[in-house]
Amino acid sequence: MIKIMIVDDQPLVREGLSTLLGLRPEIEVVGTAMDGKDALDKAVILLPDIVLMDIRMPGVNGVEGTKLIKDSLPDVKVLILTTFNDSEYIFDALEEGANGYLLKDMPTDTIVQAILTVHHGGVVLPKEFTSQVLTELRVNNHANMTELPARLKELSDREVEVLNLLGEGLNNREIADALFITEGTVKNHVSNVIQKLGLRDRTQAAIYAVRHGITTF
Repeated sequence: MIKIMIVDDQPLVREGLSTLLGLRPEIEVVGTAMDGKDALDKAVILLPDIVLMDIRMPGVNGVEGTKLIKDSLPDVKVLILTTFNDSEYIFDALEEGANGYLLKDMPTDTIVQAILTVHHGGVVLPKEFTSQVLTELRVNNHANMTELPARLKELSDREVEVLNLLGEGLNNREIADALFITEGTVKNHVSNVIQKLGLRDRTQAAIYAVRHGITTF
């Protein structure tokens, strides 16, 4: 049973998602919150596995709420709920430790699959929306782009392949299947990629891959 907390300033959204997700046998909705600070206060007590976090909220928004939770409860995963109008905040939330994001109007089955993906170590980056966000980022991110070649030279060909698949949101088992290697070997490659690129975790590695064009959609 995956324990979920839903964070949104709109009661109808909180109640609607709670009802829909509560019907799924693999999910238990343990609580709801109205903003990022409320989410942290309740998460400390309820210890959810995953927090579904709205990105735009009065008070403490989803970016700040993600940072609060990841700083205090690093094992709790955060899945951002967003709309097409929130692209400027998406990568801020991911860089604060969110494990992916979803559009609010996605079908319940898609949300459940995203929860399962994150629970099993994957990263959720919807392809069409990610492509749109990256187009905007690349226009304004020339400084980071110039750093890429030097950093990439430190990676082996296999590590670049792993980095590419991280950017697609695959977990270790899926990467192992795609590259016909063992899951243990994937873990070693992921650790090497994170270390060589000076990143914090696999989510930052996924961001790096898509932001710099290693993973293209």
